[in-house]
Amino acid sequence: MRRSAGWVLPLLLTPLFAGAAAAAEWRAGAAQVVINPPSGAPLAGYYHARGAEGVLDDLHSKALVLDDGATRVALVTLDLISTTRALTEAARREVARVTGIPESHVLITATHAHTGPELSHRGARDAFNEALVGGNPLAADYTASLPERIAESVRLADAARNPAQVSVATGHCEGLAYNRRFFMRDGSVGWNPGKLNPDIVLPAGVTDPEVVVLLVEPPHAPSALVPAHAAFINFAMHPDTTGGARISADFPGALARRIADYHGDGCVTLFANGTCGNINHLDVSWARSQSSPQEARRIATILAAAVFQAEKSLRPVPPAPLRARSEMVRLPLPPVTEAEITQAGLDARTAKDSTREGFMKLVHAFKVLDVAAREGRPLEVEVQVIALGDDLAWVSLPGEVFVELGLAIKQRSPFRTTLMAELANGSIGYIPDRRAFAEGNYEAVSARCAPGGGELLVDAAVKLLRELHAPPITPAPSPSLER
Repeated sequence: MRRSAGWVLPLLLTPLFAGAAAAAEWRAGAAQVVINPPSGAPLAGYYHARGAEGVLDDLHSKALVLDDGATRVALVTLDLISTTRALTEAARREVARVTGIPESHVLITATHAHTGPELSHRGARDAFNEALVGGNPLAADYTASLPERIAESVRLADAARNPAQVSVATGHCEGLAYNRRFFMRDGSVGWNPGKLNPDIVLPAGVTDPEVVVLLVEPPHAPSALVPAHAAFINFAMHPDTTGGARISADFPGALARRIADYHGDGCVTLFANGTCGNINHLDVSWARSQSSPQEARRIATILAAAVFQAEKSLRPVPPAPLRARSEMVRLPLPPVTEAEITQAGLDARTAKDSTREGFMKLVHAFKVLDVAAREGRPLEVEVQVIALGDDLAWVSLPGEVFVELGLAIKQRSPFRTTLMAELANGSIGYIPDRRAFAEGNYEAVSARCAPGGGELLVDAAVKLLRELHAPPITPAPSPSLER
């Protein structure tokens, strides 16, 4: 192991204010552990099983531990396609065992790197895809090894805790991310309809150009130039850029190298993807190919420039109580018929993804089989919020969430800055908004939750944000009995 420095049910609760007084100072530590899979392990993808052919750049589990003097939280980002609920629970248990950080105070999110390994058992489709992914011993052994590796990154970060200055800034990066759904001339909504397609009318949705950077540095005067301990960067854009069959962290990995160019090799850069289920890097008005390691580096350079520009407006986050709270949300399933289930079983065995029609058959088949396997049981997923005082909050969501849903949470959040982390603490795949379900195409066809599921997650997240932002309730003094 290589190292470097709807119903809503209550789940995990932390007292809103873990100390009567604000913390005197922040303590923080960051670390990363390489999590490359073995050679030949299947690369990420539901519908194929290409094996990894070497390493272009390393994958990492990166951890940032924040400590207010009374409470610790751990933020973990993984250079992986996704997280699973089983992986999250196992990793949290191991983190708690080796560090004492409560399981409820650990957030684990994936960057969605398509040039990372597939994880075993990501759905009922494994019954039909077992030989490709779920039953592959390399994938199974790799997945089983991850909780210990994740916990090791947190242990190292926890051991590295020192007094720190925590600052945050927001900026914008326009013209880098694009909504990948489009209104077409025939009245349909297209998904990735191709570059320079004359039938494109206009994008069917928006993007979120906000860039948030949390910088963790040693305490120092503002004018001093001191290498940073860590940078936590939040931006919404699907990372399927590098391509090929070599292991790579895609543009988040290249971004970390750009940040280190300025903040020093010891700076651990964590990248959490915002809500980007319908957002990618493809500019359909630009003829040039946008799939290569060079493209990942181009994107990273532009995004790093936005980060560095934003850092000119960094503001300190005063030491304040850390709080964490989660809720399990039950999402209804989309209806499937017996005829659909029968056809899905056939398509899962025979359909090919060499054509768009064949690909969509597989998408629909695996969705139907996943839903049928639940036998009517709603999806139970976690929404988690971690807050730093009343200034800053992270919201984690369990899938590839449409940007409109993330923007709704940000707009309703009472915190000055709200960071979104999708594919966190497990994943149920795509989570479109209601309008996208009506419009159809890939993400809506693929979704395991019924229309309205995304809006239930928004309501749960906003509820948690408001609860954690509310001031503590001071009991009224008892009436004096003296006369």
